[in-house]
Formats: sequence, structure tokens, C-alpha cells
Amino acid sequence: MDITEVPVTQTDSKGKKKKNKKMKKKLVKEAEGSATEEKKEEKMESAAPAFPPTFSVSEIKNKQRRHLMFMKLKQEKRKQKMQLKKKKKKEREALGDKAPPKEVPKTIENQRVYDETTVDPEDEEVAFDEGTDEFSSYFNGLTNPKVLITTSDRPRGRTVRFCEQLATVVPNAHVYYRRGLALKRVIPQCIARNFTFLMVINEDRKIPNGLVLCHLPDGPTAHFKISSVRLRKEMKRRGKDPTEHSPEVILNNFTTRLGHSIGRLFAALFPQDPQFVGRQVATFHNQRDFIFFRFHRYIFKNEKKVGIQELGPRFTLKLRSLQKGTFDSKFGEYEWVLKRHEMDACRRKFQL
Repeated sequence: MDITEVPVTQTDSKGKKKKNKKMKKKLVKEAEGSATEEKKEEKMESAAPAFPPTFSVSEIKNKQRRHLMFMKLKQEKRKQKMQLKKKKKKEREALGDKAPPKEVPKTIENQRVYDETTVDPEDEEVAFDEGTDEFSSYFNGLTNPKVLITTSDRPRGRTVRFCEQLATVVPNAHVYYRRGLALKRVIPQCIARNFTFLMVINEDRKIPNGLVLCHLPDGPTAHFKISSVRLRKEMKRRGKDPTEHSPEVILNNFTTRLGHSIGRLFAALFPQDPQFVGRQVATFHNQRDFIFFRFHRYIFKNEKKVGIQELGPRFTLKLRSLQKGTFDSKFGEYEWVLKRHEMDACRRKFQL
């Protein structure tokens, strides 16, 4: 019986080749389809109309659609911003040294509305006022600051600790408990004992919230709101407790007539001859009518590098009123009072 061999390998290889051809055709078709889809999407994106300048997302009533349109609008603005940035960068690289200087970014500070009461240090009228105001005896070296720090009635632990830490910041400061006495009765006693300042820390719900700073014996009296109080124990990476050396004082951005008088009020709290051995600095930084207080010690790392170490406490002040003379809530004459709805209407206008 004859047996004939069937060429199995040939038929298998032919079938595999056919299958491979079919798979390749499918892959090519899929690739062409995806490419055409991408082109269509690009065309749709390019053909899609840009948002008109009068377009407002708030007009869309559907919440989900409004959110989607807002996100698209935001994304489009971001893309335009990035393209502009890349374009400018390329231009600057191409120009090299001849490139124009970088534009200063717009901030609320440099867009500030000009105030007519801005002080010119070389103005004769300002110099005359400084020579005859309530602080002239201090700046002429005739008196040395002596500060009494007290609180409102029945102070809590946090307020008492805050007063004690303030007494370590301000040289020649003494902390006394109020004992229910009215300020009108406290002021004559302070004048009799040669105090030049009365500082009253008020509290609400166990948290310091107000500061009355009264210059003696003739005033003026300033009332501040206190916020963001941080005691020494609450601060991270703080230095050791401050020494008894009198610190340097830095006053920043007190440019108007009102700001100038407030700056002089703060300066009169500290002696005029700082002891540089202590390397301590008290800073009153005015920014958008908020006065930030910081207390630092600077450390010389080498001949060129200097580091600073915060000692605390830190707090923020906001001026509420400035009164002529000593404290008198009923019959006192006010130089300036904060009217929030009138004065805070423009974000680019500041009082200090």
C-alpha cells in the first residue's frame, strides 16, 4: 500500500501569510482613521470660534455647563499666556545683550493711587511740624522713653503672657495689672511717675484684639486692632529669649502725613541709642495699611553672609483711630477715624 506525504508546512505558511496581510491592512486602516480623527479635531479646534470679549460665563444658567465653560475659558487664557511668554523668551534670546529690560509686574503696591498728603522729607513745613509736635522732646534727646503696659479688666493667661513678652521687647517697660481702674484715673498716675507711654492690651474671648497706645503727657492716642498674635512658644525655629540690650528700630512704608505721625509714635517707644552688641532689631512694616511687627536677632555667618533669627512675639496692627491729647472716649477730638465703607472702597488707595 502506497503512502503519499501531504505538504502540511506549505499550506500552514500560506494561511499564516494571509492572516498577517489581513492584520497589516487592519492596522494601516486604524492608523489612517486615528490620523484623520486627529486632523478633524485640530480643524474643529482651529475652526471653533474664540470667546467674544463681551462673553460672560455668569449668563449660562446650567451649573454644570457654566463650570465647563469657565474651565475652558481659563485653559484658553493660560495657553495664550504661555505662548506669549515663550515668544518673548525667544525674542530675548535672539536679541541677547540688546534685549529690552524685563517688564515690572503689576501689583497693588506699585499701582497705588497717589495721595496728596505724601511726605517729602526735604519739605520745610514737615520739618517745622516735626520740631514742634508732641514727640519733639524725645527726638531732641530731652526725654527717655518709659512705658507702662496694662490690660483690660480680668485678663486671661494668653493676654498676660503677651504683655510680659512685649515688656522684654520694649526697653524700660513695666507691666501692671489694671485692678478695675478707669483709664482717666490711670493716666494722671502715669504722668506723676514720669511714664512717657501708656499701652493697654484689650481682649475678647481670651484672645488679644485691641491696642490703645497713649503718648504722655500731651498725646496723641492711637487705637489699633490686633490680629495674628503668635507668642514665642507657638513659633517654630525661634531663637533664645531676647537680651536686655535696646534694639534697632526699622520703620517701612510710612509715607503719608498720617503714616509719618504713626511712625514717629512707634519710634518714640524705643531709646534713640541702640546697643549694637545685642544684634536685635524691631521692625514695623506697613503694607496696605496693615502694620506687621517682627522682632529678630541677626547672626554673622562670615564676613559677607548674615542670617536672621526671629525671637517673637509677632502680631499685626490695623489703625482704627488717632485722637488728639490723651485718652478720652467721650469728649476727645479725633484727628482721623477709619470709615470702612468709604475708605476701603478702592483697593489701590491707602491711608498710611
